Amino acid sequence: MDQPGNLTREQYLYDTTRVQFYKGYLTELKKAIDDGANVAGYFAWSLLDNFEWLSGYSSKFGIVYIDFNTLERHPEASAYWFRDMLQKH
Repeated sequence: MDQPGNLTREQYLYDTTRVQFYKGYLTELKKAIDDGANVAGYFAWSLLDNFEWLSGYSSKFGIVYIDFNTLERHPEASAYWFRDMLQKH
């Protein structure tokens, strides 16, 4: 799930749409497992923002925001959501 490249840093960090996406996705994945799906693991693509072939660096994909000018990394709300969800389970 990507975010367009025209958001402010604060909008990237408060990525509630991504949190809702992962929450819904993992809920449905759990239902599939309960129904017998053979799932060995799951990981979010991508952990960090990266170069996208069609969009360059304008789309943001990760749960960790990268400031490409300074290379500083900042966990987004979705990173904290993943941490808290994993700690509960």
